[in-house]
Amino acid sequence: MSTLLDTNILTRSAHPGDPMYQTAADAVDELRREGELLYLVPQNFYEFWAVATRPKAQNGLGFTPVQARVELTRVKGLFRVLNETPPVFAQWEQLVALHQVKGKNAHDAHLVAAMLVHGVGRILTFNVADFRRFPNITVLDPHQVVASRPPTP
Repeated sequence: MSTLLDTNILTRSAHPGDPMYQTAADAVDELRREGELLYLVPQNFYEFWAVATRPKAQNGLGFTPVQARVELTRVKGLFRVLNETPPVFAQWEQLVALHQVKGKNAHDAHLVAAMLVHGVGRILTFNVADFRRFPNITVLDPHQVVASRPPTP
C-alpha cells in the first residue's frame, strides 16, 4: 500500500524535544517495516518550511533557513516525492466544493487531492479529525500505528 505523510509528521520528526517525536518516528518505522511506500508532496515542504523557520514563541521550531534547508534535503532522501500536476488542482477544486471546506482545511483538501490523483490511499497524520470528511482515503493515527506493532521479543 501507499501512504502520504502529513506535514505534522515531518515537523514532529525534526524536533527530538517534541512530546510526539517518538510516536511520529515509530509510526514511520512501522509503516516501512510493513513494506508501505511513503510519499510526500511539494505542499509538505512549503508547510514544513513555514513551521520550521517560525520562532519557537510562535509555535515554530526556530530553525534558521540553513537548518530548514538541511532538514528538507535529508527528508527528500528518505521519502518519495510526488509531483504537483494540473489534475491535482482540478481535484482540489472539486473536493473543496463538494465537502464545503473552509479556511485552513483547504490545505488538507489539497493533500487529499494529490493523494487521489496519484493513487495514494492512506495518510499518516496527528490531525485525524481534519481528514475524516474525505471518504475515499484511509486516515492513519500514528498512535494507533505504533500500538498495533507486534511486541519485540
